[in-house]
Amino acid sequence: MPILQDKKILLTGLLSSRSIAYGIGKALKREGATLAFTYAGQSMKERVEKLAPELGGGMVMSMDVTKQDEIDAVFAKLGCEWGGLDGIVHSIGYAPREAIAGDFLDGLSRSSFMTAMDISAYSFAALGKAGRELMKGRDASMITLTYLGAVRALPNYNTMGVAKAALEANVRYMAQSLGQHGVRVNGISAGPIKTLAASGIAGFSTMLKNFAAATALKRGITADEVGNVAAFLMSDWARAMTGEILYVDNGFSQMATGLDDGGEKPKE
Repeated sequence: MPILQDKKILLTGLLSSRSIAYGIGKALKREGATLAFTYAGQSMKERVEKLAPELGGGMVMSMDVTKQDEIDAVFAKLGCEWGGLDGIVHSIGYAPREAIAGDFLDGLSRSSFMTAMDISAYSFAALGKAGRELMKGRDASMITLTYLGAVRALPNYNTMGVAKAALEANVRYMAQSLGQHGVRVNGISAGPIKTLAASGIAGFSTMLKNFAAATALKRGITADEVGNVAAFLMSDWARAMTGEILYVDNGFSQMATGLDDGGEKPKE
């Protein structure tokens, strides 16, 4: 039996068939979930409406996470149509281009910092707050997507790394807050994948090329592999897991790089 049979899940951040959200959606559909989708702005509406049928179809709703009335409207509709909610996938993140290139402080501004924090971190907590009544008592699950830049200083990630650090703190505090209602909250820290969102990070192509060689498994990862972990976290198989950040990166986050035999030997 599929592990998500009869589960009703809200999927955000669907941008293209190459997005991590699409890989997650494929896994959720395969495991029996019924999905609803959101888009930010009219320019994204047609794109999401074309992708939704590939993931089983379902409600497609406008939700700009910087606008509380749109968040409230989405959950009001979910309550009306579904009566309850079994999960939320938060695949939303953004920082202005100047804040994710070059030197961290050179690209820093108050406005770009606040934008990154609002869209990339606050939005996850906002969805949890708006959806908690629908998720109460249903063994529901929330997941978000983070990245190694939350705990390591990575070239060109900069302000987004700070926002992802706040997002990971959200996971822990939301797990504590929502746990009393039987709702689990976890994060997936995936390795680099060539997506539309990643294309905005300066030097990403070089990072992607070097990533595979530096992992324990000596290969890259796919959105489908991230999707499989997301499906597990959404299922009852993971009902004792909350407040966790799971690394789906072929072991890259646990390796010490730059110390291979081919490099220059350190001086004693």
